[in-house]
Order: sequence, then C-alpha cells, then structure tokens
Amino acid sequence: MALILFEDIFDVKDIDPDGKKFERVSRVFAESESFKMDLILDMNTQLYPIELNEKFRLLLTTTLREDGLPDDGEYDQGPSLADSFEYVMYGKLYRIEGESGPGGRLAVYVSYGGLLMKLQGDANNFQGFTMDMNLYLLMKKLAF
Repeated sequence: MALILFEDIFDVKDIDPDGKKFERVSRVFAESESFKMDLILDMNTQLYPIELNEKFRLLLTTTLREDGLPDDGEYDQGPSLADSFEYVMYGKLYRIEGESGPGGRLAVYVSYGGLLMKLQGDANNFQGFTMDMNLYLLMKKLAF
C-alpha cells in the first residue's frame, strides 16, 4: 500500500478572489469536510477546469506505486495510484509554519513546478510531512 500522508474531500469556496493573474492558471480556495483543513491551490484550469462549489477528493502521497515502494525516478507504465485520479502534480515541500503540539495549527507549502499549494489545519493531520520531501498531489472531482 502506498504511503498516503493526507486524504480528504474538499469543497471549492472561491476561485481567483484577487482576480485572474494568468490565462491558464487559477488559485482555488477550498475547505476539507472531515478535517476542516484550508487549502489554497494553484492549478492549470485549462487542463482541469474546476467550478465554484464543486467537490473533489485530494490525496497527498510520496509515491504513485501501489505497493508503497519509493519511486525509482523513471516512469513506469504499470498500474499506479494515478489511474484512479484525473489530475496529478509532483512537487517539493519547501516550508512548514505554525505551532506543532496539542491544539497547534500548521501550514505546509508545496511547489509543483511553480504552481503553489498551502494546506493549513490541525498539526495532528501533518504526521509524516518533512521539509524538502517530494509529494504527489492527486485530485478527482466528485459527483453529488
């Protein structure tokens, strides 16, 4: 089984509140249902359009391999976690901010080739996150 660091369902609350800065990219603001996490995510909306009030499943993992073994740096066309998702990005965690411990809130920042993500919430939901780790982000819209 792959090492899944975080998984939840998110509701899109806002898109580009400060105006659209780039033609193909939007900044999406969302809130998770189960863990009450706040997400700010830059994504290529030309490739993967998303609308206000849509729900999506988001998963953060260190590998796409279903057996949980680390990626070897080469693309493998065999079965992977990505097969169950519609939008996948690969990036690096570059900052962790906040207060850890009971009742603390943390924020993790990941760059996916210049598309940025900020995930913020209870520190207990960030077990296993470390600086400079590589992360896959996988998304799939949910029909409701």
